[in-house]
Amino acid sequence: MGDQQNTGKCPVMHGGNTQQKADVTSWWPESLKLDILHQHDRKTNPMGEDFDYREQVKQLDYDALEKDMHELMTNGQEWWPADWGHYGGLMIRLAWHAAGTYRLADGRGGAGTGNQRFAPLNSFPDNGNLDKARRLLWPLKKKYGNKISWADLFILAGNVAYESFGFKTFGFSYGREDIWHPETDIYWGAEKEWLAPSDERYEDVDKPDTMENPLAAVQMGLIYVNPEGVNGVPDPQKTAEQVRVTFARMAMNDEETAALTAGGHTVGKTHGNGDAEALGPEPEGADVHEQGLGWHNPNLDGKATNAVTSGLEGAWTTNPTQFDMGYFDLLFGYEWELKKSPAGAWQWEPIDIKEEHKPVDTTDPSVRRNPIMTDADMAMKVDPTYRAICEKFMADPDYFKDCFARAWFKLTHRDMGPKSRYIGPGVPAEDLIWQDPVPQGETNYIEEVVKEKIADAGLSIHELVATAWDSARTYRGSDMRGGANGARIRLAPQKDWEGNEPDRLMKVLKAYEQISTDTGASIADVIVLGGNLGIEQAAKAAGFDVHVPFHKGRGDATDDMTDAESFEPLEPLADGFRNWQKKEYAVKPEEMLLDRAQLMGLTAPEMTVLLGGMRVLGTNYGGTGHGVFTDRVGQLTNDFFVNLTDMANRWEATGKNAYNIVDRKTGNTKFTATRVDLVFGSNSILRSYAEVYAQDDNQEKFVKDFVKAWSKVMDADRFDIA
Repeated sequence: MGDQQNTGKCPVMHGGNTQQKADVTSWWPESLKLDILHQHDRKTNPMGEDFDYREQVKQLDYDALEKDMHELMTNGQEWWPADWGHYGGLMIRLAWHAAGTYRLADGRGGAGTGNQRFAPLNSFPDNGNLDKARRLLWPLKKKYGNKISWADLFILAGNVAYESFGFKTFGFSYGREDIWHPETDIYWGAEKEWLAPSDERYEDVDKPDTMENPLAAVQMGLIYVNPEGVNGVPDPQKTAEQVRVTFARMAMNDEETAALTAGGHTVGKTHGNGDAEALGPEPEGADVHEQGLGWHNPNLDGKATNAVTSGLEGAWTTNPTQFDMGYFDLLFGYEWELKKSPAGAWQWEPIDIKEEHKPVDTTDPSVRRNPIMTDADMAMKVDPTYRAICEKFMADPDYFKDCFARAWFKLTHRDMGPKSRYIGPGVPAEDLIWQDPVPQGETNYIEEVVKEKIADAGLSIHELVATAWDSARTYRGSDMRGGANGARIRLAPQKDWEGNEPDRLMKVLKAYEQISTDTGASIADVIVLGGNLGIEQAAKAAGFDVHVPFHKGRGDATDDMTDAESFEPLEPLADGFRNWQKKEYAVKPEEMLLDRAQLMGLTAPEMTVLLGGMRVLGTNYGGTGHGVFTDRVGQLTNDFFVNLTDMANRWEATGKNAYNIVDRKTGNTKFTATRVDLVFGSNSILRSYAEVYAQDDNQEKFVKDFVKAWSKVMDADRFDIA
């Protein structure tokens, strides 16, 4: 009876599970958000801890799956009719848009995780109706289960589609492992609405290279460029300039860009034969009865002809289900004029085209329709550089097909890491420079002999540890590039990076090269062993005997194995672990630390223990004293955390990113610090970790945890020992 006064009230918190809730950052926007370090927690993964997809996929019946995939291409479904009875164009777009989010600047995006299943990508305007492609693939996913990931399935669908259209692809690798939660670390832009004017992400929209880094797409919700033109205004030359920058930010040169544009538009079509305003909401905004599907078209009427996606309407070639040279034949064989599609989008259509050159209607083969070109297609004709490349392709069709096959393979495999991670019968034998090849290193040497020679080389702990760290910190879990394997720190461009302290680096490398020659160990192994030795010496000085785990076998890359230009984006602009940043940025130093930690695959506790240890080891850039909260520099102690949390001190700001730690009693400055140091005391979560390591009974735990986190960084790119 006592609850009768609440009769009629909902027994659960309104919006508690589905609506936007106030969190720490909404109450306190300046609070550092650590979620990206733990975004793929095991709690989101329905598979058991023992599940290993890369082992499961090796048991897959590859031939059976690919046979079923071929059959799927022409097995029309009434609920989503296929263009010309073939789903190939849709599947190619699925694969393309899964892979095409990759960007070179931070290695994020790409097809390697199956992220397109989740928001915001599943509801990008540019991904319209790809929800149908994923649903068409469900019977195959259901049938082959744990042996095939969604991520692999997306790219395989694109490859099989091209093969079904008569094109010979360059190859295919399995091995992409699905995630089970959106990749919240990926910054897609600051805009609050889809397709906001591209001016918002440029300093000057007329200068495409001023686009905000690390973005590559020109507008929120697009994968590449606006097909109607810059901000929806047709101008092929202006679009060409955006295309060039966008594809360069995806690691594609002009020839690869032209090949991808032509090869991608040789098959399939755009969809805009209807009223775009009549479409329902995107998948993430649709009601439950839509069951994860979006963009409901009330006028589809079971006919492919009536589909609406981008708003542009038409095929690019006369025979859109055959891979041929038809794209070039029409683009360069006719003059083109601007027209509006039935959905109201700008598109280019040919003037006085011969009837036999028109593609047939997608549903009714007795009707022929005008082909179309987007503004990006017209850019291939108008821009002098792209035009010259296309003319070369037209003069040598086999060369075009080879260029496209290689560019498509690069697009769909760029974020998979080195070739050693590739799986399956379709892996090409050829080594490609963008795969960052590294030769197998020698293992037939005595580790202790190498360490003895390093110890005799007269190098300081700072020099030993900083060199190993700088070599390994380039690793990016986003695309599995960088890291200590290959010792590319001794090659251009890395040897000259400011953050690597070139003078110190050259001194250390000179000693290491001789040790490598004397012992047979690779320079890459010597670099890591040097760092390990420095840590062991520092731990011993602090009273702890530890052995830092080491795995032989790193190789030494050469200049010929290294695409120096593609390594430039890996240059660190800041490294909070060594208390350094190249210059002041709009982003706070602690946010840059967080970004680097996430790329390196570190958790928040690992980030914490590594930074505290690096400080007391004296590894700061240039030997600065900021954050070195100890009078025992070079000993692996927990002093950083002890002094950070000591209430006998007070903390004073002395500049924009400068602080003093002052003794409350004497008023004397004991230490200096930066924001990256003090955030471990100010942020409530990081402080909780700092307090653990400051405890009197956790000195040994600190050392062990530091060694474990250090080894994780050193071995991050050792896929051969995973």
